[in-house]
Formats: sequence, structure tokens, C-alpha cells
Amino acid sequence: MHVRSLIAALAVLVLASCGDDASSPAKIGAKIGAKPGVPPAPTALRIAVIPKGTTHEFWKSIHAGAVKAQRELTAAGTPVEIIWKGPLKEDDRTSQIDTVQTFVGQGISGIVLAPLDRTALIAPVQLAVTAKIPVVIIDSGLGSELPASTVATDNRAGGKLGGKRLGEVLGGKGKVILVRYQEGSASTADREAGFLDAMKEFPEIVLVSTDQYAGATRETALTACQNLLNRFADIQGVFTPNESSTAGMALALQERNLAKTIKHVGFDASLPLIEALDQGRIQGLVVQDPFQMGYLGVKTLATVIAGGAVPKQTDTPVQLVTPENRNQPAIKDLLNPPLAQYLP
Repeated sequence: MHVRSLIAALAVLVLASCGDDASSPAKIGAKIGAKPGVPPAPTALRIAVIPKGTTHEFWKSIHAGAVKAQRELTAAGTPVEIIWKGPLKEDDRTSQIDTVQTFVGQGISGIVLAPLDRTALIAPVQLAVTAKIPVVIIDSGLGSELPASTVATDNRAGGKLGGKRLGEVLGGKGKVILVRYQEGSASTADREAGFLDAMKEFPEIVLVSTDQYAGATRETALTACQNLLNRFADIQGVFTPNESSTAGMALALQERNLAKTIKHVGFDASLPLIEALDQGRIQGLVVQDPFQMGYLGVKTLATVIAGGAVPKQTDTPVQLVTPENRNQPAIKDLLNPPLAQYLP
């Protein structure tokens, strides 16, 4: 009897010990808040979206598009966290490289990247891909096949569209300046090349300057454009390949009371540039759809992470906006993306 009682007591102790085991299913479920028979919620994908810069309206539209994609994916059962981080200015390659490398070290789920430089960002992207972190490129190309996909405007076609518009408003003749953006930027280099392609169709147009750069900000662009207008006082037209260079030239022309006499076609849109178009100080804006670019960048990356197939290249639309089509519904929607709906 004594032995049987001892065995029974030991059994009770063993069962009690098992019930208190911190690694038992009951205890684990309590720790993570799970309920018996209910699968745990899926872990959120942490997606880093890294723009070229964070000040221009263009990048705010991309941010808003990325947030729209994040909300849709989360509502559909794939929780996504968007981490938005990029350089303040669009000439800080070191900062963008460091940002990519930091996210790789954090084991991020994937990266959506608008590379500041088509070659300088190859090594950081290689680091990510080696770490099994997929990368989708947006806006501006990378000189590598490493990214899973690229979502961008056909920039050369956009530049050609702008060049044709300038040739037409000049009546096919005159002296013209091309103000370049900055060296290493693939998107604007393609736009500049497209503009030069278009100029070949206008043999009576003379290109008096094609090798000057505006730099990464409106301030550097203003200075560069002021210098160009001082050097070439008898020009009839100018082309600028991005938001900051277009804003700098528009202001430089306005300062000299030349905005109504020198024809100006630019690239990208912001409220001041749309106002300049409405006032007749700009004759055309080649406009991308950055909201759609940010949206498709995140959606494409989520598909890649899930193991799905995606196209290697997705072209986002480009549209020439002029005073003549400015008030068409589709153009008004393009110029007024729903930023307030998605950004704080």
C-alpha cells in the first residue's frame, strides 16, 4: 500500500509539472494571445520604400501610392508595414547607399528603391539580393539585372514628347537651351536623350547649350538657370527634365520678365508649375503618374515576396499637359493625386 501511494503521488506531481511547463502549447498560446484552434495572425511584411529625395511633390505622390497599396494588401489578409526613408536632397548618394545597407542589416522583407545613381546603387542592391531580400526599382533605372522588376515611366519617350511640344510652340525655329539635371540619374538622362531625338525633327532649331546641369534642388537650379540666361540672352526656348530644374527655370524667367517671351517646356508637376502653366509662363509639362508608380512598386514587391511571377519591366503612363488640355477630367485627376487621403 505504501508503494502504491508513493507511485500515485509521483504521478500527480509529474502531471502538475507538465501543466506548468512554460513551453507547453497552452502556455505558448497564452503568451502570444492565441486561442485554441485559431491559427496565429500572419506576420506583417516590412517593406522599405526608399525614394531619391523626400522634399519634392513627386516623392510625396509616390509615398501616397505606396500607402494605398499597403492598405489594400493588409485588408486582403497580407499585413504590410511601409517604412518610408530617403535622403533629404536628391544628390546624397552616400545617404541612400547607407539607407539600403541599414535595411538589409535589419532583415527587411523587401525594398522598393528609386536609385539616385544607376551604377552607385548596384552594390547595395547586390547586398540585398544576396541576403534574399528582393528589390523592385521605381522611377529611375539601375544598370543591373539584379532587381526583380522595374516600375517606371518610359523616360526617353517622355523627353521626346516634351521636345516635340517645344518645337511646335516655336514654330520649328529658334535658339534653344537644354538644361540637364545631374550626372548619374538614369531617368533624367533618358529624358534629355529623348528631347535631343525630337530636336532632330526641327532642322531650323539651334541648340546653343546642352551640357549644363541644374543640380538636385530648386535653389541650385535657379542659380544655374540664371547663369544660362545671362550667357544666352537671345534664346527663344528651354527644356528642363524634372521638377526642380523646371521650377528653377520658371522662376529665373519670371525674375527677368522673360516668361512670356521665351517658350518653356518642362517635366513633372507641382502646384507652382501648374500655376505657371495656367498663367501662360510654361507651354507644356510632361507629367508622370508617381502615385501609380508607388502603388505598383509595393504591389509588385508583395507578389515577388509571395513567390509570384511579375513582369521584368512595367511602364507607367506619361502625359503631355498643355493649356489646351489642362481642364480635361483625366488630366485634372493626374495633376491632383489624393495625397491627403493617404498621408498624414
